[in-house]
Amino acid sequence: MRVSVSWLREYVDLPADLPTGDLEQALVDLGIEVESVVDLRESVTGPLVVGEVLEIEELTGFKKPIRFCRVDVGAANGTGEPQEIVCGARNFAQGDKVVVILPGGVLPGGFAIGARKTYGRNSHGMICSAQELGLGDDHSGIVVLPEDVKAQPGDDARPVVGLDDVVVEMEITPDRGYALSVRGIARELSHALGVPFRDPADAPAPGATAEPAYPVEVRDPVGCNRFAARMVRGVDPTVETPGWMRQRLTAAGVRSISLAVDITNYLMLELGQPMHAFDADRIAGALVVRRAEAGEKLTTLDGVSRTLSAEDLVICDDTGPISLAAVMGGETSEVLASTTNVLFEAAHWDPATVGRTARRHKLFSEAAKRWERGVDPALPLVALDKAVRLLTDLAGGTAGAEVLDIDHVAPRTPVTLPVDLPSRRVGVAYSPDRVVELLEQVGCTVTRGADRLAEDPGSVGTTAGAAEVLTVTPPSWRPDLTDPADLVEEVVRLDGYDRVPSVLPTAPPGRGLTWQQQRRRTVARSLAERGYVEVLAQPFVAPELVDQLGLPADDPRRPAVRLANPLSEEEPLLRTTLLGPLLGIVKRNVGRGQRDVAIYEIGTVFHPRPGAGAPPAMGVDRRPTDEEFAAADAVVPAQPRHVAVALTGEIEPAGWWGAGRTAGWADAIEAGRAVLDAAGIPADRVTVRSGERAPWHPGRCAELVVDDVVVGHAGELHPAVLAALELPRRTSAMELDLDALPAAPLAAGPTISTFPPALIDVALVVDDSVPAAEVRAALVEGAGPLLEDVRLFDVYTSQQLGEGRKSLAYKLTFRAPDRTLAGEEAVAARDAAVAVAAERFGATLRGA
Repeated sequence: MRVSVSWLREYVDLPADLPTGDLEQALVDLGIEVESVVDLRESVTGPLVVGEVLEIEELTGFKKPIRFCRVDVGAANGTGEPQEIVCGARNFAQGDKVVVILPGGVLPGGFAIGARKTYGRNSHGMICSAQELGLGDDHSGIVVLPEDVKAQPGDDARPVVGLDDVVVEMEITPDRGYALSVRGIARELSHALGVPFRDPADAPAPGATAEPAYPVEVRDPVGCNRFAARMVRGVDPTVETPGWMRQRLTAAGVRSISLAVDITNYLMLELGQPMHAFDADRIAGALVVRRAEAGEKLTTLDGVSRTLSAEDLVICDDTGPISLAAVMGGETSEVLASTTNVLFEAAHWDPATVGRTARRHKLFSEAAKRWERGVDPALPLVALDKAVRLLTDLAGGTAGAEVLDIDHVAPRTPVTLPVDLPSRRVGVAYSPDRVVELLEQVGCTVTRGADRLAEDPGSVGTTAGAAEVLTVTPPSWRPDLTDPADLVEEVVRLDGYDRVPSVLPTAPPGRGLTWQQQRRRTVARSLAERGYVEVLAQPFVAPELVDQLGLPADDPRRPAVRLANPLSEEEPLLRTTLLGPLLGIVKRNVGRGQRDVAIYEIGTVFHPRPGAGAPPAMGVDRRPTDEEFAAADAVVPAQPRHVAVALTGEIEPAGWWGAGRTAGWADAIEAGRAVLDAAGIPADRVTVRSGERAPWHPGRCAELVVDDVVVGHAGELHPAVLAALELPRRTSAMELDLDALPAAPLAAGPTISTFPPALIDVALVVDDSVPAAEVRAALVEGAGPLLEDVRLFDVYTSQQLGEGRKSLAYKLTFRAPDRTLAGEEAVAARDAAVAVAAERFGATLRGA
């Protein structure tokens, strides 16, 4: 929301010498985020003057039309002689008054102006466009001042074009829809600065007449609970928007279109009431407000043909939809340069319906932005009366005496507020009179009374007893005030957030991270140390992802929770596996030239609870009971925390030191082992075995097992999945359920022997189908207590070994705790280990 301070001053008595810093601080203290405060007087420095075009010479022989102008700038150039300026714009003529910046001036962005020779002529200055002055985005032509401007050549042009003002840009939160208007901001500043406020909507307006301004039928009073309209006939279509209105619209970031349309935009900014202007002669028959029929078409004012949904609200005539209600009008009824009869419409629409329509069509107009945040339903007649008076005063015409007002607005529901609730909630002593005063400042109607205050389990130190209770009816312009907590927030906000003490709770001794939190941090650190980069993916996925991942029909990961109000209609589901979004990040990085990718994520997945029903309704007036919490938890999807990695390309880069190594299924499995080790699971409780699970390749997938429970899978992804997701060949991944892991046992300190080790390597030839982990387990079992460590360091296949055979080479470390091992003891232990492997798998020593 952008607004000029001069516009605000019409409705709030801001001090004449109010510094811009104090203005910004006042808004911040009210909870309004200020993006910028720009003093336009400082945006253009140097001589900026009004000029009158005396002569225009058309220059030829160039790629684009160029004009050499002689411009009267009075005595501003020090000589009184006409200024010679080269200009490429075509929208001005001899005798027009324009804005000229002379040599020595500086435009916004640090663009310094000097005298120079261009296109074969000397140019002393520049005739400025709105964009060059920082007044808007229009660069199609220079600023031509209206004929009624009284400034003479050589006068300072800043007051003429609005560069003597201050513009404030604010970010308005979704619950403060009333602040998207001059009316709302002026009211807020009156609270902050303690100065008088004049409500622009506090004006008499004619009510509904027996004869409507135009025949209208509202078929959906829920989606549209108020619809008002008035007619103006015989308007002069040639009248342009006055300069003062254009300046204010430009300062607010709104482009000037035509007088009737500009009036609706002007009043939307001033009052907060979006309006629409129809060309009455282009409407065929009566208007009908209804839901669209699925598949209906409408070409909106931006020239886009849109296919409507059955949830969209539309305004129709006999030809069909002519406006996407509350979002954007249609081409068939828009006001044209020849329009003489204008029908103004001001209505009140359902915020949720408008918000869904705007997102569905990706059409976030200024009107839709206000409707989904809440608009005052009492404004339509006032806005219509102002629009009619502005149009007839500026462009003539006759205002119709008929007024249409179809009103189904329900009265506001009073809110019961214990008068001491703000004090109990915030810890600041607010007297009852102060609470009432602040709520009345907001515009609430407050009735005082006494009642019994029930014990509030959500407040510390609350006891049952007599307390005064307020009955508060919020004003029509504050739809966000619906609960006692909302009123408490208003009391705190207007009294000042700076009065709320900043007291941090004392941390109880002996408590810190839970063991689950410590485990997650350890796992993340372990993966990062191995070269994986952490990513945080959005938990939303598309419905087709389950097919792209090749999940079978009976896979428990297929059913997914659908969001009621998704950020994107293309991704309305919550993920049931981390792999989908994670692989999407791999695809994005590969597509942008990053060939070597190794990433990981620790996050929750979501599994629905079929038949769980609906959660209980819980208000904000008290803390939910344990039973209500349990009932709500029973409905919430199960959300186990998983860890997943994905890698592709080279895991060890090539260089002058030698060849690199491509990442593969073994690296994904090793990542799973690293996670289990970091989680504190002893190696003797971990088993890695062959398995099958989508989306992994059936022959290159391993199960990660802890205490005979499968906790994860790792390996190379299936070629069909890689093709569907457009990923490189041999891309591998691992996913493991962290919540399925048992707590780590108490680790005993290792026994350290001071005697030297005996190192022996063995290479065993086994069938290709035998897992290396099982061979290792056999060696450990056979070697006995003297074996300190065993590590696989080579896997070898060749024609000499035979078809379907492989060689597994292990490094065995033997050590005794109490003596130096004799060579015979180490060899005997090795032979015993090989014997068990031979008995169990038919293993033979390579080369024997």
